[in-house]
Amino acid sequence: MTVQTDVLVIGGGTAGFGAAVAAARMGLPTTLLEATQKIGGVMAFCPGMPWGAAFPNDVCVGGLIQELTEKLQNMSPPAAVKRDCTLANFGPEIIYDHDIAITTMFDIAEQSGVDLRLGATALTPDIKDDMVMGVTFCDRRGVQTIKPKVVIDCSGDGDISAKAGVPYSLGDENGNMMGVSLTFTMIGADCEKVFAQNDPYFTKFAQKGIDEGRLHPDLAQLYLMRGLYQDAVFCNSVVIRGVDGTNPKNISTATQEGRRRCVQLAQFLRSDVPGFENARMTSLGPTVGVRETRKLKGIYTVTGDDLAKGTKFPDGIVACDNPIDDVMRSSSDMTHEAIVDSGSYYTIPFRSLMPEKIKNLMFAGRIISADATAFASVRGMPQCMAMGQACGTAAAQMIEKNISVQRLDLESLVRSLQAQGLRGIGRETLQ
Repeated sequence: MTVQTDVLVIGGGTAGFGAAVAAARMGLPTTLLEATQKIGGVMAFCPGMPWGAAFPNDVCVGGLIQELTEKLQNMSPPAAVKRDCTLANFGPEIIYDHDIAITTMFDIAEQSGVDLRLGATALTPDIKDDMVMGVTFCDRRGVQTIKPKVVIDCSGDGDISAKAGVPYSLGDENGNMMGVSLTFTMIGADCEKVFAQNDPYFTKFAQKGIDEGRLHPDLAQLYLMRGLYQDAVFCNSVVIRGVDGTNPKNISTATQEGRRRCVQLAQFLRSDVPGFENARMTSLGPTVGVRETRKLKGIYTVTGDDLAKGTKFPDGIVACDNPIDDVMRSSSDMTHEAIVDSGSYYTIPFRSLMPEKIKNLMFAGRIISADATAFASVRGMPQCMAMGQACGTAAAQMIEKNISVQRLDLESLVRSLQAQGLRGIGRETLQ
């Protein structure tokens, strides 16, 4: 069986959602392949994960993330709120009901005309003359082929881009990848008591648990955050390091280890941390959330120096001031260091989403072309959604003008994104 489409988006995380909706709203037949049974990516793997980095300088980046947030905020009762993060250097973020958010994303994709295929895994690209002529994929009906005009890889690991010959690196300069996480929520908690401690990372409690052999040594800091609802605490504490996120066996082993540590931590919270006495664990993630695998080689590679200078690229497509959020790459260290001065921000250039050779391929999300330092900042979900939105918009210009991605008029692309509500990009300031 062969499927024809104008735009093929691979991966239904926040980047893939942004790409597919943007392309479909441009009137292009758009097919979205998602290997799991949900869109939303990390939202499905880490239920309760807030949308951090949506408000550089306390101003929303705009575009689809703002549209989605406002839909949730305007529900009765509200399914999303803006709230200051309790962790250092992160600023305001969006806390939301992830089930309602994912359902709303399904609605937006459907209303936009996206042809969504769940349980569909992209397998192999057919490359000819530096063009992706087709992609084989598999669902329960077997192996099929889809023939697109433009391909946008938002898969998180960049499998199709890598198989198409796009160069890539794994992890940092030594090949170390950030730790993977398994999250859960405690409900029935007395949040006033929980967060009355003058210890934002609950280090005194954690050390007691480690010393008594009741917590894993990597749990020296507990990342506990207020959930959307009054009695809910989101626990993003269990990190398993030394995992190759491109290896399915590694992911399976890490998920089982993560479940053991989550159950252990939930029991410890109930017995030792005031406010959790009557709480219970729920919303344990179905598998570990992977932060980092391949970083594809684009026409431009964003560097930590670019970010530290607060560079606003002429082809910048989304603003960001996220800190360097480096999670256990080579040790148990976790950093949240500010990358730009207070009041500043940087933008992510579209050239970091396009390969040097393949003419009808783009990539978005955490497979962006960035060095290890920059990557630890650019990977926020709002930024990934905007990257996808930029690629979907670019696809329309490529098809309309019958040109390769490398020949795009990037000033025109930025203007189109500004018209869609993206703020602080191109030559405009964030306000």
